[in-house]
Amino acid sequence: MLAIQAEESAQTGTGRPVVSRKIWIDLDNSPHVPFFAPIIEELESQGHTVLVTARDCFQVCDLADLLSVRYRRIGRHYGKNMFLKLAGLGIRALQVGPMVLREKPDLAVSHGSRSQLLAAKALGVPAVTIGDYEFAKLFAVVRPNWLIVPQVIPDDAVRSFKTKLLKYPGIKEDVYAPKFKAQSSIIEELGLNDGKIVVTVRPPATEAHYHVPESDQLFEAVLDCLSERSDVKLVVLPRNHRQGERIQQARSKLFESGKAIIPQHVVDGLNLVWHSDLVISGGGTMNREAAALGVPVYSMFRGRIGAVDQYLVGTGRMTLLESVHDVSRKLVVRHRDRTHNRSNANHAALQTIVNHLVNIAEGTC
Repeated sequence: MLAIQAEESAQTGTGRPVVSRKIWIDLDNSPHVPFFAPIIEELESQGHTVLVTARDCFQVCDLADLLSVRYRRIGRHYGKNMFLKLAGLGIRALQVGPMVLREKPDLAVSHGSRSQLLAAKALGVPAVTIGDYEFAKLFAVVRPNWLIVPQVIPDDAVRSFKTKLLKYPGIKEDVYAPKFKAQSSIIEELGLNDGKIVVTVRPPATEAHYHVPESDQLFEAVLDCLSERSDVKLVVLPRNHRQGERIQQARSKLFESGKAIIPQHVVDGLNLVWHSDLVISGGGTMNREAAALGVPVYSMFRGRIGAVDQYLVGTGRMTLLESVHDVSRKLVVRHRDRTHNRSNANHAALQTIVNHLVNIAEGTC
């Protein structure tokens, strides 16, 4: 269903005329919002029409509002139960169907939205999935037409997906980290102006299919270790409201004393990471955001370690906490110099991904 839009007079960076395409981007999880924001901006600057849908879960819509991303709110999260997850996938695919039939996009793009893949397949829309974890169970129902991954992921690791493969330099967070500008207002906003060491902690994703209990043990060990230090302020970022309530109940003294806080509203993750002295996370985007900004970061993720994390560990940009013993042995808790942005970001990541998407939409890839 390649509905070609009117040709624009603008030129691309290659000098060829731009043929305006309609591209549907689905925001399925909170890390997708900052990732796609600059991609959307770049596609629109080239004359393409971008339709954005957002699933109402994990602060996706709040982040989209914060970053001024225009979207249509469709669907929600159905919890950890596998049967409910599958039901929710089908329900959301049906919910986006009328919009797809009405708008007739040329291309569907996501960072692993299963419901978008299902709807796109059913309605004949070519689909692109961008991914950075080769062990994710993305394609149990349907496969995309194209898969775009970081160059550090070996071809053999994704060959079983049996789809057309494209790559980009750097890591996913390099797409938006170069545009980051620190905003000091967050210091007053979160009460981080008392001179203490700021440690941002992201609990494990307990509802994810890749979750393992060992990550929870490491999370508890981290809280035990840091709660004993009088010079530390903890900023805890739960993955949803339920998880936040459980942590506050289990660690009531920590929060009542003001030693730990949970922000009362959505915050700019990159800005919080930059104003932290170190980051400890149960895996995923926040770890790699810290690595992209040069902030010391420790991963509590105990699932299968993907090529991107192996690359960051190998280059000294991230440290793995592999056991409870590692918490006291490896964790270095101290103030860091925030006057110089030591970003390791690869500025080519954004343009490479956009070029891939445009080439696919135009049928030249």
